[in-house]
Amino acid sequence: MSVLYLVVPLALVVVGVAVWAFVWATNRGQFDDLDTPALRMLHDDGERPAPKDPPQR
Repeated sequence: MSVLYLVVPLALVVVGVAVWAFVWATNRGQFDDLDTPALRMLHDDGERPAPKDPPQR
């Protein structure tokens, strides 16, 4: 039973750190756009320049 005096405050500290990390990430804009990064890989980069021919001797 005395272990509860250690585990409950420790659990509250862990939850507090998790809430702080979520608020910090939200304020820094980590969750502003969740769709674009996943779709960015589907877009083509456009045409690539043709490779230059090696000089002929």
